[in-house]
Amino acid sequence: MTISEVSRNFNISTRTLRYYEQIGLLASTKKEDYAYRTYDELAIKRLQQILVLRKLRIPLKQIKKIYQDTEKRKILEIFQQNLSELEDEIIALTTIKSILNTLISRLKETVKINVKLDLLQDDNILRIVEPLSLSKINFKEEKSMEELKKANEKLNKLNDHEVRITYLPPSIVASIHCIGGAAEIESGNLLNQFIKDTKLFEIKPDLRHYGFNNPNGNMSDGSDHGYERWVTIPENFKVEPPFEKKKFSGGLYCAYMIPMGNFEDWSKLYNWAQNNSMYELNFSKKLIEQECIEEHLNYINNYMLSPDDSSIQIDLLLPIKEKGNKTQNV
Repeated sequence: MTISEVSRNFNISTRTLRYYEQIGLLASTKKEDYAYRTYDELAIKRLQQILVLRKLRIPLKQIKKIYQDTEKRKILEIFQQNLSELEDEIIALTTIKSILNTLISRLKETVKINVKLDLLQDDNILRIVEPLSLSKINFKEEKSMEELKKANEKLNKLNDHEVRITYLPPSIVASIHCIGGAAEIESGNLLNQFIKDTKLFEIKPDLRHYGFNNPNGNMSDGSDHGYERWVTIPENFKVEPPFEKKKFSGGLYCAYMIPMGNFEDWSKLYNWAQNNSMYELNFSKKLIEQECIEEHLNYINNYMLSPDDSSIQIDLLLPIKEKGNKTQNV
């Protein structure tokens, strides 16, 4: 199967597939008399396993450990660790559910007798609420793939407090653009070398690094897929080929932070923007691919100086505007 066929059949982005291959989780092969790489039966089975593990909320870093060391005892330890974390969340959220039921019951009583009740003065409730952590979402035990799919769909909906509304300032950028092959890796290597050679990190320590598909690609084998990276530079900074100097107009964006590799979360952010009551997507017909931006956060420390992908955080960014506002990004 070609990369586009795999993407379509398994409902997974080509960006995610390329990243899995980049970190050694998935392998493609090259057939004789065929110019492009494909995924064979073994790779497809591996992908199915990875997708199930991701639905079970197993982080990519731990999935890599599972395939690097197939000793059952260590795999068991990974599953037990995740189960323990989920049990802690279930206990915390069960407590919160119980407290909310108590508050609802008391409010119902006050409605009946028309008496005000200061619920926050209840010391017992405050003592229970104080230590609870709401950093993760409860994942209930499921018994079948269909139930797992439904649970995963529910958990993949972003809440408003998980999405930031941010303004990206206009800036001058140096752009590098690669098409075909491993465009993300090639453009990343070129950008890193550019920053080192020009000592940009000394001249502009607050530099920002953006990336996006250009183009997404229409060929089934992915040969026309491209990736473009931008790094912000001073206005008078000298840029030589293959880099180009460009102007980024900036604008209003919704942002959702992911650890490196969780590119399947693009759909979560898109669905949030599609169903938000205050904001709507603000795509330009000419620049739609350049507006689905990935920003590498703390780029100097976490990317230039650290080879460990697991430490990298990325903002997924979609252009938005307030509903009723007809102004478009230029």
